[in-house]
Amino acid sequence: MGSFALDNVVQQVLLSTPAILFGLTIHEFSHGWVAARLGDPTAKMMGRLTLNPLKHLDPIGTIALFLFRFGWAKPVPINPTNFRHPTRDMAISSMAGPGANLATAAVAGIIMRVLLALGVSGFLLIVVQYFVLFNLILCFFNLIPIPPLDGSRLVYYFLSDKPDLAAGYARLERYGFMILLAIILIGNLTGFSILWMYMNPLIRLFSFIFVGRPIL
Repeated sequence: MGSFALDNVVQQVLLSTPAILFGLTIHEFSHGWVAARLGDPTAKMMGRLTLNPLKHLDPIGTIALFLFRFGWAKPVPINPTNFRHPTRDMAISSMAGPGANLATAAVAGIIMRVLLALGVSGFLLIVVQYFVLFNLILCFFNLIPIPPLDGSRLVYYFLSDKPDLAAGYARLERYGFMILLAIILIGNLTGFSILWMYMNPLIRLFSFIFVGRPIL
């Protein structure tokens, strides 16, 4: 029984690896690409405007994505002083990452519909399903409005005409990672995950839209 369970875990890791690597890479690449289009060449100058996953992987964030289905990559460097409209353009470049993941999930969903229509099953279908699942996870996780996640940049934009509120919100950034880590750990220890309460309905909804059925 133990060996069978281990085999299943190993198989799951192997089959989900392409989706995870691609999802993290396209997410960070899109940040840098859009930032470059808006006038900031920092990512390109630092060699991060690439689809090479090794340039983007954060060891802890990648392991967390495998183990807990929450994870992150190394943030692409962006210098907002290079933007014509720093607050707005920072929000736009930040939304590019989740947007790329959502687009990837949509394309994978179309491919999955075709495979299902053709009666294809097995590892190929599972791999494509993981592309839908993990890109939706990366999209909605990064939209959480806790600094420094991408969703916080959108909040900054909407608070740009309220300096006091924006300054108070900005102070959360130094604690953001610890807040997220605490939420994840508490959820895994107690079995009551606030993050999954938020993400699960969205993942099920968009997987139904893209694939025609929930994948969770």
